[in-house]
Amino acid sequence: MTDLDEPTPGEGELLVEVDSAGVNYADTHQTEDSYLVRQTLPFVPGSEVVGRVVSGGGLEPGTRVLGLTMSGGGYAERAVVRSELAFPLKDDLTDAQALGLLVHGTTAWHLLRRSAELHPGETVVVHSAAGGVGSVAVQLARAWGAGRIIATASGEAKLELARSLGAHEAIDISGLTSADEVKDALLAAGGGQGPDVVLEMTGGHVFDGSLAAMRPLGRIAVFGMASKTDPAPVRVQKLMKKSLTLTGFWLPHAVAQPGLLEGALEELRSMVRAGVLKPVVGGTYPLAEAARAHEDLRSRRSTGKLVLDVSGKGL
Repeated sequence: MTDLDEPTPGEGELLVEVDSAGVNYADTHQTEDSYLVRQTLPFVPGSEVVGRVVSGGGLEPGTRVLGLTMSGGGYAERAVVRSELAFPLKDDLTDAQALGLLVHGTTAWHLLRRSAELHPGETVVVHSAAGGVGSVAVQLARAWGAGRIIATASGEAKLELARSLGAHEAIDISGLTSADEVKDALLAAGGGQGPDVVLEMTGGHVFDGSLAAMRPLGRIAVFGMASKTDPAPVRVQKLMKKSLTLTGFWLPHAVAQPGLLEGALEELRSMVRAGVLKPVVGGTYPLAEAARAHEDLRSRRSTGKLVLDVSGKGL
């Protein structure tokens, strides 16, 4: 850790005293400068925070907010948040629960609702189902009427977590080393039928096998490439032969369109209040141990949402 000058909010921005910050897999890419956009130093990671308003327009000082920083800055005692991306929080959600909804939750919401357009009765595959996005996606798919949910994860503990969240079948993906093995496992879990929807963030042979397993009119929604291995090139004829849809999703594009983030977040918050959705909190770390949180993410030791306790007051 190091000391920096306090950030100064500009027009339409708030200065927030940070209590806790969310950790996302994208943060690990940013710190390696391997993300979708290039980073420049000095750079403070962290795209989401919970804290209290210090100053700026729109909200009273002291208001508890969940905020999206967009350009980083969350791993710090104070952060700047655009007013329209600061959402007042009541005490019905803990810091960790709220952070589990902002990036991970709204990503899962948009993947299923907008990218893949899930319909009741369909078969859904959620890769990395014990992770932050995946653990929410399994629950949403169940709540929204998926006929069969197939989860993939690494190790029995994560498979059991996925089952407890609503997955009908769970596959240990760590033992599958080729596209053919992934395809065969997905078909077996689907009773010989391929999936209608796949949420994919691994890349490489996992993507290739998922594409090969799809049933006609299926949709693959890609939201990451954790393996850092490109899939095989996709031929247009291959998509046409089975009327497949291949789509990508990156949350900043939804943030840029008025109402898309807020609408998803409000529905998710309502589902938590109703007991339909339970964000999985996989671990909390002091701010000084942010690097350990990243190591746990990269090594696949973690589940659910990881949170930094910035204030030291406990979550």
